[in-house]
Amino acid sequence: MDDGPVWTKRDADVVWHGFTQMSAYAESSPIVVDRAEGHELIDVDGNRYLDAISSLWVNTIGHHVPELDQAVRDQLERGAHSTMLGNGNRVVIELAEALAERVPVEHPHFLFASDGAAAVEQALKIAFQYWVNRGVTGRTTFLAFGGAYHGDTVGALSVGDGGFGTDLFDPLRFPVLRAPGFADPQCFETAAAMVAEHADELAAVIVEPLVQGAAGMQLAPAGAFAMVAEACRRHDVLLICDEVATGFGRTGTLFASEQCGVRPDLLVLGKGLTAGYMAQSATVASGAVFDAFLGPDLSEKTLYHGHSYSGNALACAVALRHLELLDEWRVLDNVCARSDELRSLLSARVAPLPEVREVRLQGLMGGVELAPPAGESRWGRLVCAAAVQRGVLLRPLGDVVVLMPPLTITTAEVERIVDVLADAIAATALASGKRRPDSPSDATAP
Repeated sequence: MDDGPVWTKRDADVVWHGFTQMSAYAESSPIVVDRAEGHELIDVDGNRYLDAISSLWVNTIGHHVPELDQAVRDQLERGAHSTMLGNGNRVVIELAEALAERVPVEHPHFLFASDGAAAVEQALKIAFQYWVNRGVTGRTTFLAFGGAYHGDTVGALSVGDGGFGTDLFDPLRFPVLRAPGFADPQCFETAAAMVAEHADELAAVIVEPLVQGAAGMQLAPAGAFAMVAEACRRHDVLLICDEVATGFGRTGTLFASEQCGVRPDLLVLGKGLTAGYMAQSATVASGAVFDAFLGPDLSEKTLYHGHSYSGNALACAVALRHLELLDEWRVLDNVCARSDELRSLLSARVAPLPEVREVRLQGLMGGVELAPPAGESRWGRLVCAAAVQRGVLLRPLGDVVVLMPPLTITTAEVERIVDVLADAIAATALASGKRRPDSPSDATAP
C-alpha cells in the first residue's frame, strides 16, 4: 500500500514547513519519515534513504544509536527537565564540565539555549552588555562577513548577509559593518583593517571559522583567521566564533577554531551538540567576559536573559554521552579518512562533469556547485530530487548540492553518495535536453 500521498496530504493540511513554499509542498514529492536506523531514514512506505545531509547537519553518529537511546532512558529515570534560572541540575553541570575541557575558550562558562540562532542572539546580547558593564560607551556595532548566515531570528539575521528571502525583514535588522565574503581572498585583511578603523564602535566581530555553510560551503584557509583574531586582541574587540555548523568534528577537528589557531571570547555551539537527538545549543563565554557580569544581586550587571528549556536535562544527558562516544569510537579519525575518500571520488566522478562548476570540501562538510545552462533554474532542487529517487537524501542551497553525511559514514556509503550524485546530475541534464543520451558521461544515467 502506497501511504506516502495520504501522509503528505495530512501533513500539508496542518503543518507549516520552514523554508518551504507550502503551495508547492506536495508537488515536490517529500518523503514522510516513519523511523530511522543507523545512517538511513525509512519512510511510511518502508523505502530507505541514506541520510547524506545528516537531517539538516545535526546528526553526527547515526540514528537510533543504542548508547544514546540509553542515555535518554537513564535520564528519564531521574527527571526530564528542571529550570536553570537560579537553580542547577546535576547532568547540566556534568556536561558543562566535560565541554569545558574541550572548547577553545579560556575559562569557559556555558549559557544553554534551544538552537543555533538562539545561541547567536545570546552571544550578541552578551557582547553588547559586556561593554556597558565595563562602563565603555559607543561599543554597539558588530562586524560580520559577506555571505554570512547565523540564523533567522532578528539579531542573527542582522549579522547575517541576507538571502533565503530574508530581504523582506530588512526594516527589522540593525546595521552592521560588513567585510567581504570568503570568496574574496583579501577578506581577512580587509576585516582586520576595519577592526582597526572602527574599534571604538565595535562590540564584536562574528565569523564562521573555516566554512561558511549556508553560503554554499565557501571555504577559507585556516591560517587566514589569525589576522582577524589578532586585530581583535590588539584593539580590544570581542571575537565571536559561530560553530553551530562546524562544531563537533564536522571539519576534521572537534572545533574548526582549533585548526584556525583561534580562541574566541564567545563560542556558539548547536546542531551536532546532542548528535541530532534533542534541540540544544550553547553560548560559551570566556572567563574575562563572564566576570564582567559579576556584581551585587539584582544589579544592572546581571544578564537578564534565559529560556524556559535552557539546559534541558534530557538534551544534556544525550550530549554528554555523545561527547564520550566521539572519543570511544575515534570518530574524528573516521572523518579524516572518509573525507579523503570523498574528495578523491568527487574529483574523479563529479568535478569533471560539464554541469559542475566547483567542488568544495572541508572534513565531511561539502558542496557541489552546479553550472546550469543559461535560462535553467532550480537545478539544485532537480538534482537533489533525482538523488532522493535513487535512495540518497540530499538538499540544495540554491544551485549548490550540500554533502553533509554522518561523521560515522562508511567507505561503501561514501561511494554510494558520489555514484548517486553523479547519476542524478547526468539524469537532470538529460531530462532538460542539455546532454545527449549517448554521451559517455551518461553511462549510468537512466
